[in-house]
Amino acid sequence: MTPAFERVQALLKKLPGLGYRSAERLALHLLVEKRQDLQPLLDALEAAAEVIHACPQCGHLCEGALCAVCVDDRRDPHQLCFVEQVPDLAAIERSGAYRGRYHVLHGKLSPLQGVGPEDLNLDTLNARLDAEPVEEIILALSNDIEGEATCHYLQETFFTGRNLRISRIGFGLPSGGGIVFADATTLKSALDGRRTYH
Repeated sequence: MTPAFERVQALLKKLPGLGYRSAERLALHLLVEKRQDLQPLLDALEAAAEVIHACPQCGHLCEGALCAVCVDDRRDPHQLCFVEQVPDLAAIERSGAYRGRYHVLHGKLSPLQGVGPEDLNLDTLNARLDAEPVEEIILALSNDIEGEATCHYLQETFFTGRNLRISRIGFGLPSGGGIVFADATTLKSALDGRRTYH
C-alpha cells in the first residue's frame, strides 16, 4: 500500500470499533471503490464539527444553546439519569422506558488509565442539583470496578446531604440469553437483583 493510504488507514484504526481490517476496508471503499462517497462525507464531518458541541447543562450532543432533551418540557425534571457516554443516553432513549433528564459524564473514573474527577463532566453538577427540582438519581453506569467507583464518588461528593432517592440500574441476563453463556459477574448481578415472582 502507499504511504498516503497507510496514513489514512492508521487514522481510521484509531476510531472506536475499527480494527486493522475494518480500517483497511473503509479506506479502500472511500479512496478507491466509491470515491464519490468521500467528498459528501468530508463535507458532512466539517459541517457537523462547526455546529455540534456538548450541551452545557447535561453534556448531550447539541447544536443550539441546550440539547433537545433539556429543552423538552415534557421530560420529568425530578429524575436525573447519569450515563457514561452519549451512546448510553441514546440506547436508553431507544428503549422508551425513561422520560426524565440526563447527565452525561463523558467517561468514568479510572486511575489506572489516568482518568480522574477533573476529566469528567462534573463542573456544573452542584449548581445543577441546586437549581433543578431533582428528587431521584438513577445511576446507569457500567457494571465494572470503574463504574462502581464512579457511582461511589458521585454519592460521596455530590449526593450526600441532599434529599434524593438514589438507585442503580439492574444488571442481569439479556432477553433470550441462556445462563450457560453468561459470565460470572453477570450471573452474580442477576441473582443479586432478583425480585419477587408472582
